[in-house]
Amino acid sequence: MRYVLYARKSTEEDDRQVLSIEAQITELKEFAAKEKLEIVASLCEAKTAKEPGRMKFAQMLEFIEKGRAEGILSWHPDRLARNSVDGGKIIHMVDCGFIKSLRFPSFWFEPTPQGLFCSILRLVNQNIL
Repeated sequence: MRYVLYARKSTEEDDRQVLSIEAQITELKEFAAKEKLEIVASLCEAKTAKEPGRMKFAQMLEFIEKGRAEGILSWHPDRLARNSVDGGKIIHMVDCGFIKSLRFPSFWFEPTPQGLFCSILRLVNQNIL
């Protein structure tokens, strides 16, 4: 399976960020090597995910829609979405079969209806979605 590596750091909250983009990329590449994941593209973005409209995020989704990858590799789900529009896009693409795998070194996800539902509840409880 082919993955897009997506790393994001909010420029508005530098003092609250856990990992820099470079640190995320390093950890993700190590995780991918350990798990034998094929990374076909790497996209980095320095913008908050609290509002929709991130260019690299949209580029990643388009890349997947065109069949160039089937999965997303990111440091944590909150790197992908912190608003309902972007979260809904990810969920819709999983439902439609475009996204077959979401992988995170610190978070487990199973792309089944039950796995998706449990993951959504967990993210909502963490105020991520």
